[in-house]
Amino acid sequence: MEKQSTYLMPLQDQMYAAASREMAKPMEKYMKNLFSYLGVKAPLRKTIYKAFIKNNLPAAIAWEDEVRYLWSLPEREFQYTAIELCWACRKLWNERTIDFFIELIKDKSWWDSVDAIASILVGHYFTVYPQKIDKYILTWSKDEHLWVRRTSIIFQLKYGAKTDWELLQRCIHNNLNSKEFFINKAIGWALRQYAKTNPSEVKELVLHTNLSNLSKREALKHIG
Repeated sequence: MEKQSTYLMPLQDQMYAAASREMAKPMEKYMKNLFSYLGVKAPLRKTIYKAFIKNNLPAAIAWEDEVRYLWSLPEREFQYTAIELCWACRKLWNERTIDFFIELIKDKSWWDSVDAIASILVGHYFTVYPQKIDKYILTWSKDEHLWVRRTSIIFQLKYGAKTDWELLQRCIHNNLNSKEFFINKAIGWALRQYAKTNPSEVKELVLHTNLSNLSKREALKHIG
């Protein structure tokens, strides 16, 4: 664990005070007992966080260290809060911040944290630094780390009509024949989202690409 954060101590104390072992048990079960939970459900956790963060951003030089401290704590709610803190500090990001996000993606990896980092943090980063897409995304799509590959596929989830369709297709093709549930699910999810903008292109890809059955079902869920 990182050294105790003076800045985050009030937030941490409030989270511990709100803990409920009774609530934690089903939360841990839902996450296959991969993580410990305080038992602070999302609405209360967000209320505590918003009250703390209001007019209380960390020092620009220290925000990554504060996020790392939250990430080091054993209870999963603190990783969720770390992601929210990253977003609150988005005006402090720079070109190198993407490497920090990959650090988080690779640590305590599961769909709940990775999907938020990918679609919110990484997605926004590349709207600010689009010139960095070529350096990272296709390389990520072939990475040995499952969750980095998933990130390359879903980081455009919120892009809508601004989705780089050619890039998404290349990331998908780099992951065809994967046996990984979370890769095939990601492919279907990304296609389903893009189908809201361009259903004909998605149908065409599904028809002419050897996607997994899971990816096909997800892609066509709302367009038939």
